[in-house]
Amino acid sequence: MIPDYRDEFTGKRVVITGAAGLIGTWTAEAFHAQGAELLLSDNRSEPLASLAGKLGAHGVVADLSTADGVTALTDAIDARWPTADILINNAGVYPRTPVSTTDRAMVERIFDINVIAPYQLAQHVIAAMTRTGTTGCIVNISSGAAKRPTRTGGVYSASKAALEMLTRSLALETGEAGIRVNCVGPGFAPGSEVSELPDEHIAKMRAAIPLGRTSGPGDAPSAILWLCSNAASFVTGTTLDVDGGRTAGDFTPTGGGS
Repeated sequence: MIPDYRDEFTGKRVVITGAAGLIGTWTAEAFHAQGAELLLSDNRSEPLASLAGKLGAHGVVADLSTADGVTALTDAIDARWPTADILINNAGVYPRTPVSTTDRAMVERIFDINVIAPYQLAQHVIAAMTRTGTTGCIVNISSGAAKRPTRTGGVYSASKAALEMLTRSLALETGEAGIRVNCVGPGFAPGSEVSELPDEHIAKMRAAIPLGRTSGPGDAPSAILWLCSNAASFVTGTTLDVDGGRTAGDFTPTGGGS
């Protein structure tokens, strides 16, 4: 269950990218329940429009793999508010392709969305926060892949490792202004992929999680809200993995399943 932060978040101006995806939707719903004002972005117009309509939010269709897409989003933020209070850089892509066979165009696309867009959006929002004296928060959505690469996800892993280092660097740069920058690494959540996952794959992934279940709608959003709350006022430059222990190390269930 997500704690009640309405005293803190009512009226807060929150930008969420990749909002039409599973983690993005859960996060948008969580901030909406806390009374926040939402500006949601995604490159998929129909699911974004549906979510924005459901939550009474403002939706911006933007392809963050392009400079024009990033500009469209920053322009929309500026047109709506003097600054955002909270930026959630959630948009990301995860093509399953080995490093040895990934062409330059694909590498550039992965880094454009997973690293360059968060960098540019953070840069823009930090400038606005500094200009208005806003002590806001940025949360970048990372992945356990930043620490545990796979044979078919090396470029993705590299991009998420870069995002975590970017987070730490931004935290060092913005701390004196009272701006906090952190990462959350969500756990495996069936349904977060564009394509449906087979039951066998889900079972295999679940078996590798020490706490014995996959991620649900309250897990990553609880961490994100906490990091943006006053309860985490002394937390910046860190990555909080909310993955049931998946990144702690290799795990083999005992006969008892624990």
